[in-house]
Amino acid sequence: MDARIPVIADGLLALEQQLRQLGWWSEAPPAPERLASTAPFCVDTLLFEEWLQWVFIVRMRSLLERGGPLPSSSAMQAMGEQAWAPRGAPVAGLLAALERLDHLIVGGAGH
Repeated sequence: MDARIPVIADGLLALEQQLRQLGWWSEAPPAPERLASTAPFCVDTLLFEEWLQWVFIVRMRSLLERGGPLPSSSAMQAMGEQAWAPRGAPVAGLLAALERLDHLIVGGAGH
């Protein structure tokens, strides 16, 4: 078993917690056609926080549960900085959670 699995699972919970604290967690999923976008991060149909909740977290939890191969790269913190900078939202905690996940995914559990 990949030693990163429990640590990444904790990171996903921290990410969810940050989204909830900002009021960016939704109980209702977006329409299926919005989730079917082929653009990176569904930038043409979803806000980045929606993509995190309905695509990234869902896919990562599935990978962790199945023991599937984890991604070899991740740049979500940079995407978050780009997506949220114009909004001026208080996202320091959320960016920190993304940075931690980026490091875990790319560098392994020891980093």
